[in-house]
Amino acid sequence: MINTIKKFISKNTGMLIRLDDIADNMNWHLMDKCETLFDSLNVKPLLGVIPNNCDQELKAYEKKNDFWNRVRNWQTKGWEISMHGFSHVYDTETKKKDYFGYGGKSEFFGHDYETQLKKINQGLKKFREERIKVRSFFAPNHTYDQNTLRALKASGIKNIIDGYGLVPYSENDLNFIPQLFYKEIMLPFGIQSTQIHLNYWKEEQFLVFKNFVIENSTKVISFDEALKRLKNNYFSKIINFSTKGALKGIRYLR
Repeated sequence: MINTIKKFISKNTGMLIRLDDIADNMNWHLMDKCETLFDSLNVKPLLGVIPNNCDQELKAYEKKNDFWNRVRNWQTKGWEISMHGFSHVYDTETKKKDYFGYGGKSEFFGHDYETQLKKINQGLKKFREERIKVRSFFAPNHTYDQNTLRALKASGIKNIIDGYGLVPYSENDLNFIPQLFYKEIMLPFGIQSTQIHLNYWKEEQFLVFKNFVIENSTKVISFDEALKRLKNNYFSKIINFSTKGALKGIRYLR
């Protein structure tokens, strides 16, 4: 029994590194450093690429005119390219009525189905034009509503890099890979993604991240490896149900 539990924990402990706000305008100095780090350790992160970046904060950073060439090169390396919203511009307020009860401003929440579907399809069209395969999505500021989920399914996107839980799960005919923390935390059990906003880092924050990745490189997993851990058996459902409240509480106290 003990060996069975240990084996289960070992098979279901890992972290998918999720980098947010990847766009033509971004902190390329630190992005280049992260790329060198990942290549040295054969780490395959998931990059949240904004297909039509209109975020004025990001626009203040250096622009790379060969951006889409870089994205294609990352995908060739086996890095997962995920769609991170459409324009990354917030125009609604959720008041914690969004799908995860997260709260705050949103690019998607509150818009009708047709508007959200149009945004998602326009984003996917851009990726197709740039010959980038996209299998997943996560919304800016974690904010979705039922129209968002409906539009994602209609557009063929079945994987969301967000949610509460200790293992990937399926809900409303969609797959969710939980995203729990905003800093480098490796839990003793669970499959999660970690949210990295390198655009706002200083050099010392990169060094902390670098040391964390080096120390935990054997536990860092790819998107495909995370999907393989997708389980809908009774034990996994009990784990996610019993931890959801506590994980939501931790997020509210961020």
